[in-house]
This record gives sequence, C-alpha cells and structure tokens, in this order.
Amino acid sequence: MRRRTFDLIAGLVGIGLAVILLVAGGLLTWAHTFTQNEVHDQLAAQRIFFPPAGSDAIKAPEFAAMRQYAGQQLTTGDQAETYADHFIAVHLKAIGGGKTYAELSAQAIANPTDTKLQEQVATMFKGETLRGLLLNAYAFWKMGTIAGVAAIAAYIGAGLMAVLGGLGLWHARRVTDEVEVFDHHTRRTHHPLPA
Repeated sequence: MRRRTFDLIAGLVGIGLAVILLVAGGLLTWAHTFTQNEVHDQLAAQRIFFPPAGSDAIKAPEFAAMRQYAGQQLTTGDQAETYADHFIAVHLKAIGGGKTYAELSAQAIANPTDTKLQEQVATMFKGETLRGLLLNAYAFWKMGTIAGVAAIAAYIGAGLMAVLGGLGLWHARRVTDEVEVFDHHTRRTHHPLPA
C-alpha cells in the first residue's frame, strides 16, 4: 500500500473519531448537566434541612456522617445518601427494633388488631419510602457525575484523535507517491547485509 494512501486513510479515520468523540462528549455533558440540575431542583423543592451543628439530633456517634452538612439544605446526591443512610436508616432501625418493614408488615397482617404495631408499620413504610427516594436521587446524581467524567475523557480523546489525524494528513502531503508503507522493510529483505 502506498504510504500517502495509508496516511490519508489514517488521518481521516482519526478526524472521524475526533468528531464522534466530540458528539459523545457533548451528549455526556448534557446528561451530566441535566441529571445534576434535576436532582438538585427536586431535592431543593422538598426543603429538607440537616439538623444544625451541636443539635441533639446528630449528637450520637452513629450520626457522625451527618455533621459535615449540619444546618445545610439537602440539595445534592451525596447529601441525600448521607441523610438516607446515616439519619433515616438509624431512626428506622430504632423504630422497628432492628426489624425491616417487610418483617413488621408480616407481623401486622397476622395481628390486625394490634394498633401499636399498625402504627409502627405505617411509620416504617413512610420512612423506607423517603429513604428509597433519597437513595434514588443519590444514584441519579452519581450517574450524572460519571457522565461528567466520561465527557472529559471523550473531549481529551477527541483532541488526541484530532491531533493524530491532522498529523496523518500533514504527513500524507509530505510523502512522495512512490513510497510504500513498509518500503524500508522490503528493501532490507531483498538486500541482506553482507556476511
């Protein structure tokens, strides 16, 4: 194969890959921005606030993770995960005596006249629902973060492919028509070195 043809093909493939990576980067950036904004707006609309610093509500050691956000409004996925796993989950464990909603619900079905158990199940259901919603917000936030990192990688890849593709096209203009891709290798095999 002629070296010029090879350089043109490689250069055009590199430029094509750069365009594809730029489009992918743009879509990933859009996904990142949309997800982060949507999670922020939905969480902010709930007006959930972390207990203030020094509050008895986060005084116990099991609430240590909550203290970094003391007094702040819950607006990010990381905050949602902390609130769900280090505040709501701790309270639900205490309310349910270590039993899950499913376990307590089964007991409540077997004892329909136990009003205290029915109230406990209702509280557990509400708490687990809120916890699940917050953890879903965290998952979407994390996916958005990953999309943002992938967008940066796509932009870097696009830049690299554009440079390599440009160098291939530049080299195609400099090489003569007679040069083959493996010309130097061919000459060596036809003209071995003297012994």
